[in-house]
Amino acid sequence: MAETTKPAASPAKPKKKSGTPDLISIAGVVIALGGILGGLILEKGKISDVKQFTAGLIVLGGTFGAVMVSMPLKVLVGGLKRLKDVFFDPQVDFESVMEEVIGFATKARKNGLVSLEQEAFGIEDPFLKKALTLAVDGTDLAEIRKMLELEITLSEQHGEAEAKVFECAGGYSPTVGIIGAVMGLIQVMKNLANIDEVGHGIAVSFVATVYGVGLANLFLLPAATKIKAVA
Repeated sequence: MAETTKPAASPAKPKKKSGTPDLISIAGVVIALGGILGGLILEKGKISDVKQFTAGLIVLGGTFGAVMVSMPLKVLVGGLKRLKDVFFDPQVDFESVMEEVIGFATKARKNGLVSLEQEAFGIEDPFLKKALTLAVDGTDLAEIRKMLELEITLSEQHGEAEAKVFECAGGYSPTVGIIGAVMGLIQVMKNLANIDEVGHGIAVSFVATVYGVGLANLFLLPAATKIKAVA
């Protein structure tokens, strides 16, 4: 009985499912953008002043391309899949899991560990399924604990690797924004004879820097932190 209750009662990594929208994250993005754009308007600026398709293309394309070079495909795809965890609160029904574990322990006490073999195949959560399967197979308690702790460690490492996709993007984004600004200034230098065009061109060229720095600090880096928190 001890071999059944001990490993199964520690499913620290039950499978998470996306549930309701995470209003805190959504509100955070809205407040951040609202504060920046609101400040622009209060300074008698216009939203059209920072609305530049080419700047967005340079920043997004350059950043994503740099991340593709930096990250293995499997990690990159995993990171993109974890993006839903930023805006949707992962739901884990711990109470249901514990009730399931107690049910297994009760049945094992009455009918023996072998009676749980069929139930093990029907468990959806991979962590709990592995724990119960090891117990049914008669694996030593200490070995079960080591295996499950290793499983948790690997899961945490995967979460950190997927979060690094966004950390990496957050590091590249401001630099790509500067590249966009320099490219804009190159175009400005072609129109030095027209002072009006020069002033407008300089203003437009720095939009790419705003996009790069804003994307990194308002979304990419916070997203990495959030993914680590829920991993």
